[in-house]
Amino acid sequence: QSLRPRSGEAEPHWRYTWAAGINKLEGARKSSEQNTRLQWTLAKKSHDIRSLAMVNESCSSSNGMVGSSNGAAGLRSDGSSSGGESSKDSSRCSTPVLDAERHDRLREKMRRRQESGDKWFSLEFFPPRTSNGAVNLISRFDRMGAGGPLFIDVTWHPAGDPGSDKETSSMMMASTALNYCGLETVLHMTCCNQTREMITAHLHKAKRLGLKNIMALRGDPMGDEWQEEVDGFNYATDLVKHIRAEFEDYFDICVAGYPKGHPEAESYIDDLKHLKEKVSAGADFVITQLFFRSETFLQFLKDCQAIGITCPIVPGIFPIQGYHSLRQLVKLSKLEVPQEIKDIIEPIKDNDAAIRNYGIELAVTMCRELLDSGLVHGLHFYTLNREVATVEVLRRLGLWKEDPRRPLPWAISANPKRRVEDVRPIFWASRPKSYIYRTQEWDEFPNGRWGNSSSPAFGELKDYYLFYLKSKSPREELLKMWGEELTGEQSVFEVFRCYISGEPNRNGHKVTCLPWNDDPLAAETNLLKEELAKVNKRGILTINSQPNINGKPSTDPIVGWGPSGGYVFQKVSSLCLCLSLCPPPLGILVLCTVAGEEPLQSSTCSVRRGSRCHPGTLIPRTSGGGCAEKA
Repeated sequence: QSLRPRSGEAEPHWRYTWAAGINKLEGARKSSEQNTRLQWTLAKKSHDIRSLAMVNESCSSSNGMVGSSNGAAGLRSDGSSSGGESSKDSSRCSTPVLDAERHDRLREKMRRRQESGDKWFSLEFFPPRTSNGAVNLISRFDRMGAGGPLFIDVTWHPAGDPGSDKETSSMMMASTALNYCGLETVLHMTCCNQTREMITAHLHKAKRLGLKNIMALRGDPMGDEWQEEVDGFNYATDLVKHIRAEFEDYFDICVAGYPKGHPEAESYIDDLKHLKEKVSAGADFVITQLFFRSETFLQFLKDCQAIGITCPIVPGIFPIQGYHSLRQLVKLSKLEVPQEIKDIIEPIKDNDAAIRNYGIELAVTMCRELLDSGLVHGLHFYTLNREVATVEVLRRLGLWKEDPRRPLPWAISANPKRRVEDVRPIFWASRPKSYIYRTQEWDEFPNGRWGNSSSPAFGELKDYYLFYLKSKSPREELLKMWGEELTGEQSVFEVFRCYISGEPNRNGHKVTCLPWNDDPLAAETNLLKEELAKVNKRGILTINSQPNINGKPSTDPIVGWGPSGGYVFQKVSSLCLCLSLCPPPLGILVLCTVAGEEPLQSSTCSVRRGSRCHPGTLIPRTSGGGCAEKA
C-alpha cells in the first residue's frame, strides 16, 4: 500500500511507527517468482515534510512476512481516506498474531494451557473503601499484572454499593482492570440483598463495560444467618441458570468449590452434589475456597471427578501474611487451622515479618506439591490486596514472568471491543489510560487508513477528564520536586530538564514525575535524554518523545515489540508544550509536533515567540534549523 497522498493533495500531518516481521525473506525471494518486495521510498514533498512510502506488491502468509499496519495509508489532510474503500474494507497486510490468546475466551485459555502443560496463576482482589485506595489498587493491578496472571477477579461487597459508578465499587474496579490495565477480569456476583431485576441490570452493565466473566456466588449473609431473597435467588445454582437463560453463552461462568465442604451443607457428599448441579447448570470452571494441606485439595479433586465434574477446578491459595488477617479470614470461611500451623504461629503472632516469611514457605511447599502431582495446572491466589507475599511465592515457583517484550507498542486494553485496534497516535503513548477513556465511546477504531472523517467514531470529544491521574506522591514531595513557587518560565523549564536528565533540582531533589505522568522516564526516551535535556533547558518542553529506529529486532529490550523475527522502524518524534509570551488574548498554550528524519540532536527547532499556532500543528524542521515561517 502506498502511503503517499494523491496528486495535488496536501501532505498528511502524521507520524507513525511501523514494524514488519521478516522470516527468511531472502529464501522466499529465491524460491518464488511472485514474491514480496518491500520498497522504502523517501520522498521530499512540499513544505519540506518527508514522507516514508511503503509499496507492498504482495502480502500473504506463505511468503513468511508478517506486517502490522501501524501507519496511515493514503491519509488526506482532512483526515479521510484517499482510497475508495472505507477503513474497515481497506486492503492491507494481515495484522500479526501478536498474542494468540488475546481473542480467546477465558475457558479456552485455560484449556490451551492445560493441553500444553503450561502452568499459570490468577489473582483475587477486593474493592477499596476510599478513592485514594482505588488509585493505589489500580497501581497494584499494573504492578502485579506485569507478572503475567491468566486473569484477576474482583469480589462483590453487597454493603459497598458494588454495582454503582463509584470509583470504589466492584463494577468500576473490574472495569478498570479490564479496560485500562489490560487484564482478563472476572467480576464476582452474589445473590445477597438483590432482586432478580437488580442482578439482571448489573449483568447488562457488566456486558456494556466489556466484562465477559462472572463468578456466580450465593454470597455471605448480611447477618448471622441467610435471609431468604423473596424476589431474588437463594442459591448459586439458580444464579447460574439465570445468567444462561438471560445471556446464553456470552459470559464465562465460574463457581465456588469447598474442599472441606460448605459449612452450611448437610455433609461433604451433599456439597459435592450441589457443586455438580452448578456445573450442570452452565458453570465453566471452579475456584475453591482456601485450604492448608495439599492432600485436602487433591482428594477433593478426585472426588469431583468421581461424580462426573469434568470442568477445570482451580485451587485457591492463601499465603498467610499476618496473624489478625488469618484469624479474620478463617472466621469468614469457617475453616479450622491445622494444629501444627497454630503451634508455629502463636509464638510469633506479634511479628508480622516472621509470620509472612512462614506463610511464604508454607504456600511454596503446598503449591509445589500440587503442581508436581500432575493434576493441577493453575493456582488462584487470595492476595488481600497485598503483593509482597504473593509475588515472592510466584517467583519461587517460577510462575512470575515479566516479559520485557510488548505485543504492541502501546498498553493493550482487554475489552473485546478494542481487539481490532491496531494503531494509535504516538503522542498518547505515555497516557494509555487517558486515551482509552477518551475513546471509550468510539464505535470503531483507526486502522491503517485511519477511517472516514465523517464516521461518528470521530465526532466531538468531550468529558475526557484525566482518568485516575492523581499522583502517587504526596503533596509535600511534589512541592520539593516542582518547587514551592514559580519565579518565571525558567522555573518550569528547570522542572522538565531535571525530570529528563535525572539530575537533582536546585534544592537537591530528583524530579521523578510530571503532573500528567506519574512514571519515570521510559527506557526508549532515555536514548534521547541528552538531546531532550538541552532543548527543554531552552524552553522547548517535551512531553512525549521517541528516537529514530532503523531496523532494530523486535526482540530488542527497549524498542522491540511483537513476535520474534521482526524489525522495528520509526521516525524521531517529540510532542512539545510550547509557551507563548504574548499578552492576552494572543497568549496561548500550543501543542505541536517536532519531527524529523534524523536524530533530534541535528534539529534545533524552536518556536518563535509571538507566533500563533493551532493545537496539533506540525512544525517541520527547515534547512536553517529553525521553524518554518508559516508556523
